[in-house]
Amino acid sequence: MTQLVADGPATQAELKECPGCGLFHLIPKLEPKTSARCVRCPTTLHRTAPHTLDHSIALTLAALMLLIIVCATTLMNVETAGIVHHAGVFSGPVELVHRGMAELATVVVFVTVIAPLGRLVGTLYVLIRLREAKPPRHLSRVFRLVERLRPWSMVEVFVFGVFVAYVKLGDVVKIGVENGLFALLALTFIIIWADSGLDHHAVWDRLDRRDMTKRGNAAASDPHPPVGAAGCEICGLVSVPRPDDPRCPRCGAPLHARKPDSVSRTWALVIAAAVLYVPANYYPVLTVMQLGAGSPSTILGGVRELVSSGMYPLAALVFFASIAVPLLKLVGLSIMLVATQTGRLGWLRDRTRLYYVVRWIGRWSMIDIFMEALLGALVRFGTVITIEPGIGAVAFCSVVILTIFAAETFDPRLMWDNAARSPASHLEVGLASGD
Repeated sequence: MTQLVADGPATQAELKECPGCGLFHLIPKLEPKTSARCVRCPTTLHRTAPHTLDHSIALTLAALMLLIIVCATTLMNVETAGIVHHAGVFSGPVELVHRGMAELATVVVFVTVIAPLGRLVGTLYVLIRLREAKPPRHLSRVFRLVERLRPWSMVEVFVFGVFVAYVKLGDVVKIGVENGLFALLALTFIIIWADSGLDHHAVWDRLDRRDMTKRGNAAASDPHPPVGAAGCEICGLVSVPRPDDPRCPRCGAPLHARKPDSVSRTWALVIAAAVLYVPANYYPVLTVMQLGAGSPSTILGGVRELVSSGMYPLAALVFFASIAVPLLKLVGLSIMLVATQTGRLGWLRDRTRLYYVVRWIGRWSMIDIFMEALLGALVRFGTVITIEPGIGAVAFCSVVILTIFAAETFDPRLMWDNAARSPASHLEVGLASGD
């Protein structure tokens, strides 16, 4: 039931549930640079990486050192009327606190420092302890936390926010880059390299303290899931929940056949985000005070200013990240929710692809928040020129956070489950399963 994409030979078999459509597969333990895809939907079930454990440790340690350097140095400086200001990672959040936006400052610090730091420290600790002959049991809980932090670690998004701020300030003040910015660029590259080279499935296999021989023989001899079996949402292990302790035996995460109350919870988050989307675009996200006069700017107004200045690529980036992406997430999630509740058969594969697109792009809307925080921290020159973050930024950040939660709460397998209950389900769902 699995499509293999690679040149390596197959070895030990393992039972997996597709997180995109719920179909169970018997897949082998793959060779490096090999991947297994679901035969029914476009979900990749397992992709092995070429990196050795030592290689991953070195990259993670390098990223951790670079993150410390980024936090300890400044990114940019601006100068006007003989006054110079410097800004680092924490300058924007500090300025937000001074403006009475402590909640927004907390979000910025969490996604740019705390979440990346937690991921790197946790990953490094797990990888180092994996070298032991018998890794301790608590490593699975640590790595589960690392996986939970993954969507909230936004270093690469922060880089684009810094870039947008740099370009926008070019016509206003004299701006220069400092060592922290080069460290940030290197950090982004190393994190992407480390993520692409770490085989998370192999880490979970190494952390599995159960009898590997028995588990391997059971998987090889029985390609069908046991009655009541469910795949863990964190580590992917297929097991039957115990009535007294419905948790994954490998990572300890709560085990459910489907995410609890997925549709109702996602609807609640989508509606809340849609309500906040109006003030996020109506109220100013920035106010430029120049020579005592204020000029508030909304998200769309900022895009128009960039177009007027001839910065078309940057205008397109801001428009896509700050206006199109939140709207796409709201519309996309609504389409999937309605289709799930009505049991629609059409476009099941495309809707599954849409789910993964919505889940991936959600974090990129934070570009505007990072840019606004940096501008507020850098441009503080009294009556000459000052940029103040506006209340619209708080509403916009709330939209971004709510839609990220909504994408994580929605269970795409329900689209396939409900479609399968339709009388005409054999026309599409049966064909899609490869039968």
